[in-house]
Amino acid sequence: MTWKATILTLFPDAFPGVLGTSIIGSALKDEKWCLESIDIRDFSVNKHRSVDTTPVGGGPGMVLKPDVSAAAIDSVARIHKGSPRPLLYLTPRGAPLTQQRVRELADGTGVIVFCGRFEGLDERVIEGREMEEVSIGDFILAGGEVAAQALIEACVRLLPGVLGDETSATEESFEDGLLEYPLYAKPRQWEGRKIPEVLLSGDHGKIKAWRKAQSEEITKERRPDLWQKHIKAHKE
Repeated sequence: MTWKATILTLFPDAFPGVLGTSIIGSALKDEKWCLESIDIRDFSVNKHRSVDTTPVGGGPGMVLKPDVSAAAIDSVARIHKGSPRPLLYLTPRGAPLTQQRVRELADGTGVIVFCGRFEGLDERVIEGREMEEVSIGDFILAGGEVAAQALIEACVRLLPGVLGDETSATEESFEDGLLEYPLYAKPRQWEGRKIPEVLLSGDHGKIKAWRKAQSEEITKERRPDLWQKHIKAHKE
């Protein structure tokens, strides 16, 4: 079964976007995965195709209407209810997206992603449709489309046959709980900066040890939260 991403969005023309380029786009063309975008406005029942209204109780901005949003979701529900594909809602208050969750999603049959806009989505839809709330970081975007593309790219690159070198997916940041080690390319010297001699030694054991030490040092310095998780995992 081909891994499938279904996107519920107010801007279907935003897709495939970057997902249609480079190795992700080539994989899409080669049908190693498939993508469909559904326009939420198609489920509005008035001539203006409106999808939002003011928040009950007051406050700034607009909220996506529950009837329109649920109708859009339910148009895919025939597939969703009989399928293991999770229904994801991209929101800053969601659980942080991790490489572990990405791998779990990539190992499945695909995802259904609801892209929010305005101030957000009516809470009753999130509860009633049992949506999994996901965040790609502690910052605010205008909508979920960019976040959806980031999530999907992270998943697709892990699918069989997408990456030219399968080890690329395992020797990266987060795959072993550490940030990636420094990378170098020829020439040996550039602007007075040299490639570390150990990488030129041909001694694969020393190179592996150096890279591990670098990953540990970088993680400890830049992401102490990850470092503590790494230490705890190895103790257990």
